[in-house]
Amino acid sequence: MNRDGARKSIWQEEIKSFSSDPDFETVYDVAIVGGGIAGVSTALKLQQEGKKCIILEASNIGFGTTGGTTAHLNDFFDTTFSQAVSDFGLDNAKIFAKAGQDAIQLIKNNIQQFNIDCDFEHKSAYLFALDEKQDKQLKDIVEGASKVNHTLHFTREIPFHVPFVNAVLIPNQAQFHPVKYIKALCEVFFNLGGEILEDCLYENHEEQEDFIIATTSKGKIRSRNLVYATHIPPGKNVLSFVNAPYRSYAIAFSLKNKNYPAELGYDLVDPYHYYRTQTIGGETFLIAGGEDHKTGHAEDTGECFSKLENYVRKYFEVDLVYFSWSSQYYEPIDGFPYIGKSPGSNGSVFVATGFRGNGMIFGTLSSQIITDLILGRENKYADLFNPSRIKPVAGMADFIKETAATAFDFIKDKLLKEKIESLGGITEGEAKVVKYEGNSYALYKESNGKVHLLKSSCTHAHCDVRWNSAELSWDCPCHGSRFNVNGKILTAPAVKGLQRVDSDENS
Repeated sequence: MNRDGARKSIWQEEIKSFSSDPDFETVYDVAIVGGGIAGVSTALKLQQEGKKCIILEASNIGFGTTGGTTAHLNDFFDTTFSQAVSDFGLDNAKIFAKAGQDAIQLIKNNIQQFNIDCDFEHKSAYLFALDEKQDKQLKDIVEGASKVNHTLHFTREIPFHVPFVNAVLIPNQAQFHPVKYIKALCEVFFNLGGEILEDCLYENHEEQEDFIIATTSKGKIRSRNLVYATHIPPGKNVLSFVNAPYRSYAIAFSLKNKNYPAELGYDLVDPYHYYRTQTIGGETFLIAGGEDHKTGHAEDTGECFSKLENYVRKYFEVDLVYFSWSSQYYEPIDGFPYIGKSPGSNGSVFVATGFRGNGMIFGTLSSQIITDLILGRENKYADLFNPSRIKPVAGMADFIKETAATAFDFIKDKLLKEKIESLGGITEGEAKVVKYEGNSYALYKESNGKVHLLKSSCTHAHCDVRWNSAELSWDCPCHGSRFNVNGKILTAPAVKGLQRVDSDENS
């Protein structure tokens, strides 16, 4: 199984290809773009309801964030209940508070109904403050939770060897193996008559009176409804400007003393760190995550892994590092995900994005929301997470900040590119955005001297890409599109790769 980076995640040993031979004359009830947990869960639920569905995946199932998550299943979120009450009101915050357990129950129902072995376990979670400032934040979290009737218990002990000043225990959380889970869902979907088209890059769509025509790298697919389960929908749309892309880092360690914590853990450092354990092939690992930053905004992404490893080594008896990887998520400007009918569509195009660090929960919940909308049923979350909601106050400061940062990135990168006299002026293993003979290029030179030369402008909104040394990718700092060294798309919203430039210089 491949994923959207050069590093291998702990889940990637689960290899399974799915291949359909679709009839391009068929009009599907629903075409789902994206083969992660949101797309696969939605496709299966609609197929169970009697709809004829097809999944269109640009690479392979689990290629994106689902193959890079740490797979915590929580009913408390990156958006706190205090923030939800303040921005959306108490009644809406109470609805929001039910989302986590509803999503966990949907996952449990699938596991039980289809007899899925995906290492699902119920866990307690511990949220802990390391200093007085974090303690104040923790008490605000507890106060907000009490307003929406969510259970958090103060505790004087945590199962992590991390010094803390205060902590809460949160019962009834869970974890699982995300790729085993979605692979099993795909097999059920297949057996119910659903179709999966891998290595199929979506390019654009056209809404006609009776159906939608999606143009892909493998041909045109016609459907009555279209679902984007790709984080930001591909191409240019308003959702690109109300979601900010972030990278998060994860490492799987073995421990010398074999004292693996049995529960889930989270601190309140900014950016915060999170912990869980997982057994793969009979070997148990501590998985730690953190060091998040906006995509394309770290000078040295390799240093993010070093910081995370050094932080964990302070508190755990680390033996070896077995896996290290990063993944992408999107921060919505008002803190709530966007799930439902796509803004500007005629009502037949749906989106699911803006999950923050809670992708397994909101990706799963999307399946029920979008299914209900397509079938014309009521859903208690539909209005709350409506992508067309207008919130002139909540999130507006963050929106202005993100928009200003995007504009600055665009101007700065256009004006401050490094000039280079020849392609031979870059050392082996180095990557730069450079000016050469009046043009701008993204230049990477392998250790064997082979040069990869690309036009540096992202094909989405023409911001200049930046080098991600940890994943060997070119990342757009504006809207999060990512490309490999050959210019191939790794992450939307771009729908075209970076333009390759032939070069005979290899040294």
